[in-house]
Amino acid sequence: MKVKPFVEYQKDKILKFSIVKNLEIVGEASYKLTNEFRKNNPEIEWDDIILMRHILVHGYYRIKDEIVWATIETDLLPLRSKIIKLIKK
Repeated sequence: MKVKPFVEYQKDKILKFSIVKNLEIVGEASYKLTNEFRKNNPEIEWDDIILMRHILVHGYYRIKDEIVWATIETDLLPLRSKIIKLIKK
């Protein structure tokens, strides 16, 4: 998959919306997990994921492209790996 540069991401409203929406979904799914499950699986940054979801949904006027982009670039692949390990437990 070819990754677009940050400047293209900033200009592409459809791409930005779809990424934000998918991050919201990840946050909502995390939020729906029980507190006990989240507590028993501290290797995942549940609070950060849920906080980001709240900002994306309720504080959309505060969304910073740089933070969303940094999340894509640095956090998603490690999160995916952690989730896969968790599923395999």
